[in-house]
Amino acid sequence: MAGADDPSGDLPVTGSLVVPAAALNWRFSRSSGPGGQGVNTADSRVELSVAPLEMPGLSEAQQQRLAERLGTRLVDGVLTIAASEYRQQLRNRQAARERLAAVLRAALAPPPRARRRTKPTRGSQERRIEAKKQRGQLKKQRRSWD
Repeated sequence: MAGADDPSGDLPVTGSLVVPAAALNWRFSRSSGPGGQGVNTADSRVELSVAPLEMPGLSEAQQQRLAERLGTRLVDGVLTIAASEYRQQLRNRQAARERLAAVLRAALAPPPRARRRTKPTRGSQERRIEAKKQRGQLKKQRRSWD
């Protein structure tokens, strides 16, 4: 079975969602980063693209959440992740897969629970008023007695 670090297999995102390898589109180009003489000849830069809204196994709510959270990053419905920090293409492919899984995981995460409004405690109100009084006293002491 292919794992998350296998650059050619399916990409596990969450426990229930796996992006099939056929849905991943790879593009390779020359990287501008380190590499010495090899930087001019090796296609070590990696671009990984996927159409997240067309992935199988997504519920309607998940599709809506993806569209909402990835809306600014999608170009014609396609999410593209680039990786060029390593000299080897294989490591860049692994980095791109990990980054794509992290982006999809974050976009699919349920929204945080709404904050419950509370009143300030009596102690905090008293401390606030006391601090204001002390500040006023300090300013009063600074005044000149012309």
